[in-house]
Amino acid sequence: MFRTGNPALKESTFKGARAAFGEEAMTLQGTVNKTGISLLILMAAAAFVWNSPVPQVFILIGLIGGLVTALVTVFKNTAAPYTTPLYAAFEGLLLGGLSLFFEQRYPGIVINAVGLTFGTLFVLLAVYSTGLIRPSENFKLGIVAATGAIGLLYLVSMVMGFFGKSIPLIHGSGMVGIGFSLFVVGLAALNLVLDFDFIERGAAAGAPKYMEWVGAFGLLVTLVWLYIEILRLLAKMQDRRR
Repeated sequence: MFRTGNPALKESTFKGARAAFGEEAMTLQGTVNKTGISLLILMAAAAFVWNSPVPQVFILIGLIGGLVTALVTVFKNTAAPYTTPLYAAFEGLLLGGLSLFFEQRYPGIVINAVGLTFGTLFVLLAVYSTGLIRPSENFKLGIVAATGAIGLLYLVSMVMGFFGKSIPLIHGSGMVGIGFSLFVVGLAALNLVLDFDFIERGAAAGAPKYMEWVGAFGLLVTLVWLYIEILRLLAKMQDRRR
């Protein structure tokens, strides 16, 4: 059964999607290549904003554009070859602006967050490739449930923010706040494992070639989430030292 906590790679993504006779099918290497291209686009856009005098504008553009392209990709998978590169560009604008703000307040934090994000990706990919991690259905169910709970918690927190309120402790730099961030970082990392498994199963099922872009999009969503959570964790840890 296909199961992942990533909304971009939901259970029905590959259902009924199969390459027609004579057409190219989805492959793992093809998905890796598309993911690499998407990451290059994201980093180029982030570098552009990094040198911009008005990052706030690009954060807003990236936030809205990323949401729109993500929704289109999720509900119309065949558009993924076009929307995934666009999503990468918009997320690059968003992350470039956010990273600049964090860097100005916590010098050196961005390079550490980038290194930890890619380090986590490569370590988990290497471990998964060797077969040391093969998620069971119960494991998948637990990660999906925990991811949904965190998503709901963030939604409640955002709504409370409109009224000048916040959920106590979890956003602070105390032990509870740092522990919460560690948990979310770990959860985001485990979602990468589910994404790997999901993409591997899609390739084995003979999904159409355009699904490589859907797989790349799903990985990008998880990596963006992981990077932001690592930034928040490192910021909390630096606040605690002050």
